[in-house]
Amino acid sequence: MSKNQNILEDFGLLEELDEQAGETITGGYEVFTVKNQTKYNVSYLIDGTKAPGYAAKPGGSAVWTAYSGGIVKFDTDSRNNYVQNKTYNLANGGVYAFRDNTTTKGNPYDIELYKV
Repeated sequence: MSKNQNILEDFGLLEELDEQAGETITGGYEVFTVKNQTKYNVSYLIDGTKAPGYAAKPGGSAVWTAYSGGIVKFDTDSRNNYVQNKTYNLANGGVYAFRDNTTTKGNPYDIELYKV
């Protein structure tokens, strides 16, 4: 353990550094894949950057390199006149897919992002 690590532990700072802040401080990045396995266009953002059109289309896929934490934000309802945003912190090396959320009874337009 380095001298700097001991100092940080003494002040309890390690407990306060979350994964995203740690990546930013160390200059790290995450690479992951997001697929659209629904029959709808799925608009989503990764760290505030809108997914390209080909990735949002049904059957689309994109490999992302995220330098700001890998936060995805998307609308869980595929209808244009309904908005219900959800966010997740995606993991390095992960493969994710938008799919129909069959656990929501009575809403065939509900989608979710699953780790696959």
